[in-house]
Order: sequence, then C-alpha cells, then structure tokens
Amino acid sequence: MSAPSPNTSLTRMLAGFVRRHWTAYASAAVMLAGIALLLVWIPRQVGHVVDGLVAGRFRDGGLLIQLGLLLGAGASVYLLRVWWRLRLFGASYQLGRELRTRLYRRLTLQGPVFFQAKRTGDLMALATNDTDAIEMAAGDALLAGFDGTLTLILVLTMMTLGVDWRLGLAALIPFPLMALSFWWISNQVHTAWQSSLTRFSGMNQHVQEGLAGVRTVRALGLVERNARQFGELAGSAAEASYMAQRWEAAYEPAVGMTLGAATAIALGLGGYLVAIDELTIGQLTSFTMYLGQLIWPMFAAGWVLSLLERGRAAWGRLEPALSEPLCLDDRGTQAMPSAASLGFEHLCFSYPEAAKAAVDDVSLTLKPGGTLGLVGPTGAGKSTLLRLLLRQFEPQGGVIRAGGVPLNEIRLQALRESIAWVPQEPFLFSASIAENIALAQPGATRAQVEEAARMAAVDADVRRLPQGYDTEVGERGVTLSGGQRQRVAIARALLSDAPILLLDDALSAVDTGTETQILAHLRELREIRPERSVIIVSHRLSAVMEADHIAVIKSGHITEQGSHAELLELAGWYAQQWRYQQIEASLDAA
Repeated sequence: MSAPSPNTSLTRMLAGFVRRHWTAYASAAVMLAGIALLLVWIPRQVGHVVDGLVAGRFRDGGLLIQLGLLLGAGASVYLLRVWWRLRLFGASYQLGRELRTRLYRRLTLQGPVFFQAKRTGDLMALATNDTDAIEMAAGDALLAGFDGTLTLILVLTMMTLGVDWRLGLAALIPFPLMALSFWWISNQVHTAWQSSLTRFSGMNQHVQEGLAGVRTVRALGLVERNARQFGELAGSAAEASYMAQRWEAAYEPAVGMTLGAATAIALGLGGYLVAIDELTIGQLTSFTMYLGQLIWPMFAAGWVLSLLERGRAAWGRLEPALSEPLCLDDRGTQAMPSAASLGFEHLCFSYPEAAKAAVDDVSLTLKPGGTLGLVGPTGAGKSTLLRLLLRQFEPQGGVIRAGGVPLNEIRLQALRESIAWVPQEPFLFSASIAENIALAQPGATRAQVEEAARMAAVDADVRRLPQGYDTEVGERGVTLSGGQRQRVAIARALLSDAPILLLDDALSAVDTGTETQILAHLRELREIRPERSVIIVSHRLSAVMEADHIAVIKSGHITEQGSHAELLELAGWYAQQWRYQQIEASLDAA
C-alpha cells in the first residue's frame, strides 16, 4: 500500500487538530458567520436608504435611525473581527507548539544513524520555516477559507435572489476562467515554495556549520570564501522566495480582471434594466456594493490556496521526520540491575556501508567495581564497543548483558541514567562552567561541583577565569581549550551517581602530568565508591596500566588481553607500544 500524499496527510493532520480544538474553531466560525451576515445586510440596507431618499420617505429622524443602524453594524463587524482573531490564532499557535515539541522529542529519541543521514540545518529549518507555514495553514488558511466561502455564498444569494437573478447570473460568467487560472497558479506556487524551503535549509546548514567551525574557518583563512558561499546561498534562497511570492501575486490580477469583467457586465445589464423600469437605482446600488464585497472571497481563495500549498510543501518535509522509525527499538521493561557485572558475548557489528566489521566476535567481562582498559590502534573498534554498550547502535550478532539481563530488555532511559560517559569530543552547553558540571546532578551544591572539578584537575584553571565557575563557556565550550573542555566533561561524569563510568579517550588533550593527577583522583574515588565500574579507552597505555583487565583490539578483534604485567610478558603489540611510549615520555621530560 502506497504512503499517503503530503496533501492528504496535511488534510488529515489539520482535521485531527481542529477536532481537538473544536471549541476555538467553532466560536471563531460563529463570529465569522455573524460578520458575513452583517456585511451582506449592509449593502441591502444602503439600497433601502437610497430608495427611501429618492422617494422622500424619511421624516422625523428616520434617516438618522437608519444611519445609526449602519454605524452599529460597522462597529459590530470590527469587534467580531478582533475576537475571532484572538480565538483562532491562539489555537493555530498551539499547533506550532505541538509540532515543534513532537519534532524535538522525536529527534532526541533518534540514534546516530538518523543524524548521519540528516543535516542539522535541515532539521532546524523544519522547526522554524516549515512549522510556521503549517501553522499558517491551520490558522489563516482554514478560517479565511471558511469566511470567504460563507461570504461568497451569502453575497451570491443576495445578488441573485435578493436583487435580480438575471443580473447575478450574468455577473458570474467570468468566474470559471478565474477558477482555471487559480488551479494553474496554485501548482506553480507549490513548486516554488518547495524550492524556497529547500534552499532555506541549505542556507541554514551553511550558517550552522560556519558558526560551529568558526575557529577552523579563521585558522585556514576561509572567512572570505565562507562569506561568498553564504552570499550565494542567501541569494539563491531569496530568489526562490521571490519566485514564490511572484506566483502568489499572480492571484491578484486574476481576481482584478474577473471582477472588472463582472462589474462591466453588471453595469451594462443593470443600466438597461433600470432604463426599462425593471430595476431600481437602489437595487443597482446594492448590487454594485455586493460586487465589491466579492473582492474578499476572491482574494481569500487565492490566499487560502497559497497558504495551503505552502503548508503542503512544508508538511511534505516535516512529516517524514516525525514518522521516521526510531533507530533503536526501546521495548525494554526492566530496570538496570544495581552493582551489575557487564558481559560482552561474541559481539559483531558493522557500520552501514562499511567494507569490514568494526567489531567481530568480541567477548569480555567486567565485574562490579572493576576497571577495564581498551587499547589498540586508531579505528580498531574500541569506541564502537562503548557505543554498543550505550545502545546508540544495536549489535548485529552477540549480546551485551548487565547482571545477566540483555540490554534490550532494560529500559533505554534506565540504562543511560546508569552510565556516565565522557566521549572523545565532549560537548559543553552555552551555560556557565558550574552549570555544565552539574548537568547530571542539577541539585548539586557549589562545593560538590568544585570537588568534582578538583578531581578532574580543572579547578585551578577555572579559578583563573574572570568569573570563575560562573564563566559562560560559549556555544560548544568555544571559550575553553580542548583539554579544559575534556576535564570539565570528566568533572561532570565524576559528579554523576551513575554506577558505570566510560572514559572514551577522555585524556587525549591533557598533558601527562595532568593525566597522572586525574588517574590518582580516580583511584581515590574507587576507594570511596568501590561499586562503580570503569571502562577506559585510551591511546596512552599509562591510563590503563592499573586496570583490572586490559584488552588490545585490532581490526575489531581482541588480539591480546590480561593485566598490565601479563601483557608485557607476552611481548606483543602492547609491550611494544609501552616501550615506545616510555621512551617518548623520557625524551619529553629531558
């Protein structure tokens, strides 16, 4: 069965939203109906006044009463228009909030595979421009469509039945041509807005990448080139938006030509009917006023078509992101076992489109409170093991158990709450250093935050900053060095109560002296919290030499394993790397 078209999906989504918020839409519709009735009554009343003036029927303030009724109707129309806008837009803004919340929640549940296939700029555009377009389709388009349709029906009824049916039918002759032109223009508008939204996403992506990599751009002297590329993208987006606006503007000439032709027919035929005494001047006046009132329904039709085509194009981009299946199937029901051992049993995993396996038949065991060291060449599969433990990916073979329970039977949230992870490239938020450290423990005191920073050997660095722990680190921690960012991330992990600590090459950006301090503090924490299990991935063998068990991984396989002393006796890769790094350290010290 084929998937529903974006247009059908948008209609179904809007219908469901209207049902949930029917009171707001119903009250707005009632007010719009009142406005339409008043607007069709006004021309009829004006015609009555004109005929009364011609016949001399108004005496003793009768004209003032009639004028007062017209003023009262005008004031009522004004108040009703204010009220329906308050009711309508309050509901449509709610749709925007719901869509953005759904998108955000969906994105937070997706795994790395999803984000590898998507661009950040595209996702940001979905939450901004595309959602705005759908929001307008739910607000302006729906109620303008209702108001325009109701006004059109009432006005045509008054023109044909209330004034003269011959005049009404004659005035409608040009309208089929307008409908045909509207159909053609709306197709062009949809294509143009699709292009505009896509180009806006490309511009958004360029801005996001440029700001995230601003240091690299400056260091490589690419500022001017980056600016030129942005100018080209911005120009392309502006051109696409301009083309969409041009096609939208095409509705107006179609409306103007149709109404002009209808007015000419009405005046010609109406003048003839007045001349033969089959129509009064007041009736012809009312009819021409009704023709003027047809301007709004015609413009509303063009506006509604434009907004719906824009919303349809936006929904065609947003809906796939909302309905994209989750990369991980979170059907676990069990809690994370406390003080549990970890078992990696015959794990196999390959990245999409990779030529060879990243992990191939790996089996390891980590007892509660133990420390496991993972070492090996770059790209050997060490970090992949941690990502499998975090369930960022699912193994294609084998199983990981926590306390004998397979990870996929444990609630994903419970699993990740039990793990404090410091990745190779730590992420810091645009907040103070203290807030970044306390992220896993929002209720932590300043003393606890500072103690965690001391354990991560970053306390002295923080105190040298102008505002100390209240210093804003900027987006992605741009104001800090690489080593400082790593140590802040380590402090955050150490402050966490999670029973499992993962350090994924988290000491790569610090010098050997700082590394020694951090490892000494980790030993202190191990005495304080003997139940906490630690997995350390490192290229520096000094970081894992005190681990209970060390595994050497090469090309996805375990080639050596044992304690530090046992691996040195094997005289394999580990022993060679140890000697090389010891010589390197002695030369640096000299």
